[in-house]
Amino acid sequence: MDYLAETIALGVDSLILAACIKQYYKNKNAMMMIQGAPYLEIDRNLKEIVETHPEGKLSYVSVRGTVKPLGNPIISINNPNVSGVVQLLRIKEHVVQRSTTGFWADSERTIQEVHNVMPFSLETKGMQIEVCDPLAADVLDMDVISDTFHPTVPSVMDHIWGFFAGIRQRGVQSTEKMLRKGTMITGIGELVYAKDGTLRLQPPSNGAPFYLTNMQITSLVKKLNDSKKNYRLLCIVFGTVGVILSGLIIRKYWKHKIELEEEAKRRSQIEESRRERRRRMRDEDLPENQLCVVCKSNPIEIILLPCGHVCLCEDCSSDITELCPVCRATIEKRAVAYVL
Repeated sequence: MDYLAETIALGVDSLILAACIKQYYKNKNAMMMIQGAPYLEIDRNLKEIVETHPEGKLSYVSVRGTVKPLGNPIISINNPNVSGVVQLLRIKEHVVQRSTTGFWADSERTIQEVHNVMPFSLETKGMQIEVCDPLAADVLDMDVISDTFHPTVPSVMDHIWGFFAGIRQRGVQSTEKMLRKGTMITGIGELVYAKDGTLRLQPPSNGAPFYLTNMQITSLVKKLNDSKKNYRLLCIVFGTVGVILSGLIIRKYWKHKIELEEEAKRRSQIEESRRERRRRMRDEDLPENQLCVVCKSNPIEIILLPCGHVCLCEDCSSDITELCPVCRATIEKRAVAYVL
């Protein structure tokens, strides 16, 4: 296929375009929901506001408060003076890997990733809102406590083995992140009045995005808007590339179709010219046993196999393809016969 490369490129472009469109609308919808979410102060009136709503629930609101552990906080393994409520421990392996093209390129993979979570709340002026399932948040801002890279010192044998295996170790990166105690964060989600009389902020049941971020609402909206603009630009770029590739494919297909039609027309003209020329050259005074048994005007020219009857002209043989007109045997093959 002449346009196989363009078809593959169009498929890849379509996948990228679909992903960009999805992210564009995701950011756009998130912006609209955040801007429409009411901001509520964490005070003594908040319980009454939530309790009076149907099912004791506000589907989408934003609150801001200080992180307070509900129990003993998690102590950092790299800095004993730091404590928090959500801890991320990640170990990555960095390697230099040879690709199928023969070039060496940096690569990394996560060896281990552990999350430690303890119950916590957002507090303001003695009032608290318990945060449920923080790891389900679309955005969970945490501070980097430690980020250390431990390089690997390879031996001579490691270099030799790495050359033949196509992979060389560069080192291991250990990272620790933590949502620290006392951090001021903004929570955007579903606010529920629980049966035990507490307020809880949880992921929205309607699928809206859930945020736990140290940014203000305006900063978060600006960040989402910048991301939306970037994805819109990518949509325009990959959409334009898709239109160009589609145009090239259609152009090549149409050109190929016209060439096939012209070739078929040219063959038909050559065949008709050949048949007409042969008709003019035929002897009109042939005996009856040398005339086609179908049209009774053209000389016999085709032998039918396996029965071996020479009984058709070339014109009639194109229409008779199944049974011999003389013995009714199945026609398996036809060939040109020269009758002297």
